[in-house]
Amino acid sequence: MVLEPILKAKKIVKNFGGVKALREVDFDLFAGEVHALVGENGAGKSTLIKILTGVLEPDSGEIEYFGKKLVLKSPREAHEAGIVAVYQEPLVYKHLSVVENIFLGNEIKKKNGNVDWQRERSITRELLKSLDIDPYFIDEPMGSLSTGLQQLTLIAKALNYNAKVIIFDEPTAILTEHEAQRLFSIIERLKEKGVGIIYISHRLEELPQIADRITIMRDGQVMGNFDMNQVTREKIIELMAGHTLIEELKRTPPEYTDVVLEVRNLSKKGMYQDIDFKLYRGEILGFSGLVGAGRSEVMQTIFGLIKPDSGEIIINGKKVNVKDPSIAMKLGIAYIPEDRGSQGLFKALTINFNVTIPIIEQLTKFLGIVDNSREKEIATRYLKWLQIKAPSIYTLVNNLSGGNQQKVLIAKWLATSPKILILDEPTRGVDVAVKSQIHNEILRLADSGISIIVVSSELPEIIKLSDRVIVMHEGRITGRFDKKESITPTNLLNAATGARMVYSRD
Repeated sequence: MVLEPILKAKKIVKNFGGVKALREVDFDLFAGEVHALVGENGAGKSTLIKILTGVLEPDSGEIEYFGKKLVLKSPREAHEAGIVAVYQEPLVYKHLSVVENIFLGNEIKKKNGNVDWQRERSITRELLKSLDIDPYFIDEPMGSLSTGLQQLTLIAKALNYNAKVIIFDEPTAILTEHEAQRLFSIIERLKEKGVGIIYISHRLEELPQIADRITIMRDGQVMGNFDMNQVTREKIIELMAGHTLIEELKRTPPEYTDVVLEVRNLSKKGMYQDIDFKLYRGEILGFSGLVGAGRSEVMQTIFGLIKPDSGEIIINGKKVNVKDPSIAMKLGIAYIPEDRGSQGLFKALTINFNVTIPIIEQLTKFLGIVDNSREKEIATRYLKWLQIKAPSIYTLVNNLSGGNQQKVLIAKWLATSPKILILDEPTRGVDVAVKSQIHNEILRLADSGISIIVVSSELPEIIKLSDRVIVMHEGRITGRFDKKESITPTNLLNAATGARMVYSRD
């Protein structure tokens, strides 16, 4: 008798505007197996998972579940069908207890309508014991638990929904080694119960231990499907990277003589360790790596948002103590964050306000009165210079497209006349035309003598813009590429998944 998959995605297509996120993707899962799903950022993994969990609907194609067509309109419908996702950062209600989180929306009621807490506690204990977990913490608020215990709670919640399919999305990215090994043991127990596991991970080294099969995606397509014991790491990397067409930019590299920023032995427990690099005048230094590698945290430290445990930051040959962003700005550092909503922009306020807020002291005259004419002149200049599409400088940022919001954020920090510009995911969420405009602006700024660090999860962007590239993996530098010809998708992906690689100019 030939076993049939319990879950089958057939010819799944999903487009976002003109972007083809999924191109006729086939994927299946058997009961009691772990099927790994890998691919670089933007390969289509997350979109596929959102379709399998009811967050998105496919444009075409269909899902079969236990041999029958399944149409999911919401995550709740997926839960009720027994398909549950456990994410890298657990989606929990931190002020509620473990018991309350497990039964939220699925409460057990007494005849009088009150919650049957005794039964809920009893079932929670049994669920955790079935995973070989001591249920001592079931009355604790979720916010007081480690990430590992929060994940275990969500696994117990999935079992409470009688889950037949559990999707793990980067589950070990922020776990300790002990917590990761405990998770692997629990996954083995889930397999024994007949649960099918979809396992997404950038940690290729852990897949032989946990996965039975692997599917590799690139650019919205399935590039290969293998039994885990029949494929090498090198083959996986090759299929993930492919032969990406990189747009060439004509640019004269800097002279590498004038060091404007040097970082020595910078460490912060749980974030990054022993970070060393130099930034030269007029160069574009790319920081590559996978999500969670620690790149953003290093940049936030340089800008004074995070205090390091040890190490030195040297600006123009002088050791500095960057206690907060105001000191960084006085030193000529500007930081354009990844999260423009919560860290970078006041979206409910005008373009004019956002562009000039970092230099408001310079625009303030006697008795604290703002020089409105200068403020207007500066905001108008950047509106035109960066081709921000808006009726006027008094347009609310909230009313702009994502690409134009990103331009406002760039304008905000260019107004400070920085010597060092740090761009964290500068083109995330913008369309192709705006991306090209931002790239050209980055090149123009570097040519004018500004030193630029670009943090990006997009390999083509890193390769296109960077004079040199540093790659991080799990808080450490694993790759240094000083020669332009060494900056290739395969080299960067190898370093991003843990292989140590150095290509110096010397």
